[in-house]
Amino acid sequence: MPMNRRTLLAAAGGAAAGLLAPGTGRAAPTPFAQPKLPYAEDALAPVISPRTVALHYGKHHKAYFDKLNQLAAETPYAGLPLEEVVTRSHAAGDQAIFNQAGQAWNHVLYWNQFEGGPAAPEGRFLDLAQSTFGGVDGLKQAMTESADKVFGTGWVWLASDGRALRVLSMQDAGNPLTEGLTPLCGIDVWEHAYYLDYENRKAEHVKAVLDRLVNWRFVGARLPA
Repeated sequence: MPMNRRTLLAAAGGAAAGLLAPGTGRAAPTPFAQPKLPYAEDALAPVISPRTVALHYGKHHKAYFDKLNQLAAETPYAGLPLEEVVTRSHAAGDQAIFNQAGQAWNHVLYWNQFEGGPAAPEGRFLDLAQSTFGGVDGLKQAMTESADKVFGTGWVWLASDGRALRVLSMQDAGNPLTEGLTPLCGIDVWEHAYYLDYENRKAEHVKAVLDRLVNWRFVGARLPA
């Protein structure tokens, strides 16, 4: 079953009760933990190959969590949920923390949005796609075109402002959370996400992921009430 927003945040959090901190009598924050991949490494083939998944999840995503734990240790960030680390570090200009926390959070959503997919959109999300983009095909086209606006590394996001859907292209670890928006779907356009399978054909990769992998019911379930 796809994770909803609350489950996603809980799985990615880093402040569960644990051992007592020395001399404090309070529970010490546990390290930020990379959630388990919700399917086998070959489940996304042929759109994303098992080799790409192994490297992307097992090396790149893991490294963001590892580095975040190093940087956040013994700082106020160590006891916060991951989403809060993203927003607070961005607001404070703590770029090193933000880079790792943003990429850790971004990838949790990235992997989870494929679980159980591809599933057709429905309900309020389908209505919003129609009113904002003229339909789901228009939404996909807007996201694919937005990939070309990312120069170098970054993400293409579908987000909600509580009233309408928005497509954003953001550099590096950029995340709609920092703009007060709810991320619904995120496509990684760093080269490690697609180059082994698509070489320099970034737009082709984005289109294939949107058409053949994304669980649009998971995406719609993330709409704010």
